[in-house]
This record gives sequence, C-alpha cells and structure tokens, in this order.
Amino acid sequence: MFNIIVTARSFGQANPEPIRLLEENGCRIEKLNIMNPLSASELLALVAEADGIIAGLDQYDALVIENAKRLKVISRYGVGYDNVDLEAAKRKGVAVTFTPGTNENSVADLAMTLLLCASRNIVSMDKYVKSGLGSRVIGSEMWKKTLGIIGTGRIGKGLARRAVGFSMNILAYDAYPDTAFAQQVGLTYCSLDRLLRESDFISIHCPLTDETRSLIGAAEFAVMKPTAVLVNTARGGIVDEEALYNALVQKKIAAAALDVTVQDPPTGSPLLGLDNCIITPHIGGYTRDAVLNMGMLAARNLIAVLKGEPCEFRVV
Repeated sequence: MFNIIVTARSFGQANPEPIRLLEENGCRIEKLNIMNPLSASELLALVAEADGIIAGLDQYDALVIENAKRLKVISRYGVGYDNVDLEAAKRKGVAVTFTPGTNENSVADLAMTLLLCASRNIVSMDKYVKSGLGSRVIGSEMWKKTLGIIGTGRIGKGLARRAVGFSMNILAYDAYPDTAFAQQVGLTYCSLDRLLRESDFISIHCPLTDETRSLIGAAEFAVMKPTAVLVNTARGGIVDEEALYNALVQKKIAAAALDVTVQDPPTGSPLLGLDNCIITPHIGGYTRDAVLNMGMLAARNLIAVLKGEPCEFRVV
C-alpha cells in the first residue's frame, strides 16, 4: 500500500472517481480537512511517511522535501507549481507533476465573467439593490473595445477566443509569441508598455516567476487608461497590491477583479474595502468539470510515478 496525503481541498469533492482510482491502485488516502493552503512548517509533520501527495497550493520548500523520508511524488492539483522547490525535489529524487489543460475553460470563463462584472459594477449594483439603496454606477461596454492579454498559454488563448465574440481588438504580451494562433483569432503581439497604454481591459494569464513577480506595479498603473479594468486569475504576486490599491483609490484605473491575491485568503487587505475591486476566493478552476478533470489527471500522474511508468506531465 502507498500512503497518500491529499491537501487539495476540492480533490474528489464533486465526484469520488479520482479517490476510487487511487484506491484501486493500492493507495491508502488521508484527505486533510483544511480551509487554507498549508505552510511549510505545517507540512513538516505530515509528510514524513507519505509516499505521494496530491498537493494544493501548499508551500513545499527544501526543508519539507528533505524531511519527507519516503516521498516519491508531489502531484500538483492544478497548473502552477511555483510553490514547489523544484531543485530540492530534483536533488531528493522526488517527482513533481501537474495537470495542464484540465481547468483552462473554467478559468477563461471566470476571467471573462470578472471583466464583465467589473466593467458593469455588477457586485456593487447587486449590493445596492439588496440594501434598499437607489444608487446606480455607470459602467462601460466591452463591445469592440481593446483587450490586453498578458500571457497566451492555454488560458490566455481561451480568453482571446471568447473575446472574438465581443469583436474586441486583442493585444497580447508573451515572451514566446504564438504567431499561428495570433493569425487565427486576429490577435496582435506587442510590448507590455503598448498593451498597458492602449488596452481598455487587461487580463493576466502568465505564471509567477522571478521575472513576473510585481510585474504590474506603480509605474505600470501610471500609464494605463483611467477607464481601464484589470483582472488577475493567474497568481497574486504578479500584481503589486499596494500599488493596485493606490491606483484604484486615486482613480488611475477604473476597476479591478482578482481571483488570486498574495495572501490567500486576503484577510485584512485594504482592497477588501473598495467597491471598485472585486475579489473572489481562487475559484478559477472550481467548477464540477474542472475539479473532476484535475482530480483524475492528478491521480493518474501520481499512480504512474509510483508504479515507475512514464508520466507525460512530469516537471522534474
């Protein structure tokens, strides 16, 4: 039997099939009942006897990995693996896998939803009506406006396809442009500076790396349109939240919508008090469809590594 710890909160939640798959392949499962991602110190005591982990957004640093005596695989339940020390995993011989392509439609849907909600002040209007207030806040159309997409991986491309239906002019910034895709949807690759200056709506879909940490800060907000709407469904650290708060308060941009924040959840953040900032609790991939897809692939990745079989989605 393999000892498996599950820290991903929604793993097997909507459908028990991923759990059944693990059990059928000799796995003894301990699913932790947690509300927030675990810190490295919290993980230390849990991983010592684990053969594999179905991992959420917990912090797997070098100390955690070194103290996991039997650990063979960290199977990330999601597309990002920036919370895993890959070098430490490689030194210890611990495989790290991820689940690309399983939640791209759900996240792209949410990005479009947040763009629409922020542009039309949907959250504030709902609150005003239910509280008996008669106020209205004027919004902006998205039809034929300019959308800037930062990062054109699977999710960024998914948003671009959705934006075509709004006849939007699409600008994109990516270190590795996909010219064939650009021709297919009528997208224009450009510099980040041009994208920020010309876009009415900006949506972030790049990974969090040393290069992208605080990619959007005070200098970037200074060149955006005062009517611009910023959406981030990627990673919290890409946006400097203090700079974002100042930009929203000082009306340097019109609105923002975040599904990800530096601190998750963003307890005590001043952004929580702003009517022109929507914050959702990291629900980009939280649909019945995506949860099942991620769960099944995370389980298959883990099983493949434990059985010494090839794993297509192995990072190290």
